[in-house]
Amino acid sequence: MQNGKFFSPSKGDLSFGQVIAEIFSYMQESPESTYEVVVGCDSPSTDKPFFPIAIVVLRTGFGGRFFLKKMHYPEEFLKKFVFWKNRILQEVYLSCELALTLRETLEKENKFGLKYQFEYIHADVGERGKTKEMIKDYNDKKNVGF
Repeated sequence: MQNGKFFSPSKGDLSFGQVIAEIFSYMQESPESTYEVVVGCDSPSTDKPFFPIAIVVLRTGFGGRFFLKKMHYPEEFLKKFVFWKNRILQEVYLSCELALTLRETLEKENKFGLKYQFEYIHADVGERGKTKEMIKDYNDKKNVGF
């Protein structure tokens, strides 16, 4: 997840380390503000999906910054994503992988004691539509010890 480039509309292509520096630079502009960090992923419903994954830093009441990275897979790997459940699971996996790395790095690199909340990962799973089955499956497994 740390390899490759993220895209920032205001800064262009950035390495993961540069994204971290930009996040802290943005927070230092107004250290008394409240910040929220969110990670999420999506994918188009096509036969050759890609996975745009986003890091969003919100300054409560004053907008924010975002960084995008597009994940691509080799042709032979794409067959896994014909089924929508596999695509959703990959979105959640990529979000979790990035969130864990990001949280660990932010905690380690926060030399200025900047305050932010990193409480959730956005996933396209809800209680309406066909993804509600996934929530039921998850809850059923959770209740038997998984």
